[in-house]
Amino acid sequence: MKLDEKVWRSFQISKVFRENTNRINAMDYSSSGELLITSSDDDSIVIYDCEEGKSKRTLLSKKYGVSLIRYTHAQNTVLHSSTKVDDTIRYLSLHDNKYLRYFKGHQKRVVSLTMSPIDDTFISGALDKSVRLWDLRSPNCGGLMHVTGRPVAAFDPEGLIFAAGIDTEYVKLYDLRSFDRGPFSTFKIPCEKGTELSSLCFSPDGKHILVSTSNGVLRVLDAFNGQITQTFTGIVTERNEKGYTLGSCFSPDSNYVIAGSQDGHLHVWSVDTGNKIAILEANHPSPIGCVAFNPKYMMLASACTNAAFWIPNLEELQS
Repeated sequence: MKLDEKVWRSFQISKVFRENTNRINAMDYSSSGELLITSSDDDSIVIYDCEEGKSKRTLLSKKYGVSLIRYTHAQNTVLHSSTKVDDTIRYLSLHDNKYLRYFKGHQKRVVSLTMSPIDDTFISGALDKSVRLWDLRSPNCGGLMHVTGRPVAAFDPEGLIFAAGIDTEYVKLYDLRSFDRGPFSTFKIPCEKGTELSSLCFSPDGKHILVSTSNGVLRVLDAFNGQITQTFTGIVTERNEKGYTLGSCFSPDSNYVIAGSQDGHLHVWSVDTGNKIAILEANHPSPIGCVAFNPKYMMLASACTNAAFWIPNLEELQS
């Protein structure tokens, strides 16, 4: 099935999960698309079976807290940042719920964590105004950059370069093999005073970069020349007093951007035309902080305190 406007408008919630008592702060799919994992401010990790549409297992991280959970290239290990004790990044075996390694170095809360799509490298950014490169096989930091503000970072789909959102105005591209020489491209972003970059990701085809800011503005950049090709708004309906991040992502075909809104709905735009093609009635009771499209299946997930699975309505499409 190919994603188009008709398919998007048919998407509906197939399952709602109320496993958590506090905000879900991150979600990630396994590379097979069979599993979805979430971390929450209630210190729990929940694993969902995407094929069967059910929660599979819950693990607790009461001592260290848990945020920014990310699958590695194995379905039974994850990375996550800490919300208690210290700002260590932890490498967890889901098989026996034991930590395999600790990655120490950040002195303040980690706000960005991304696995390389091709190997065991990962990148982190923290409120100590630093970006660090790591390898799962070593507890030692493999590279360190000091920046001027709250950093966000992401790998391109080939794992050869990474983008770092620095302060509120710049996205800088680095070659992973020679990042210590500085960025090979710098893109300036118009940013309203008092806002900051909240997330950054490449499209699956590597041609675009999606940058979101704390005031709910989404910008699509050309990944090669930095030109802003689209600007999307309308997901923030009132002043964001709590400073939460609204979830956003590209569709797997790179043709659409999906974003959660403050009033609990999902908005879908065309990357090509910039038109909003759908507002999906999610009825989340609080702002949608996480949105992720399954890499293998025609399925979307969104989360506030609750998690929801979305699939197209086949009966509607066939009629």
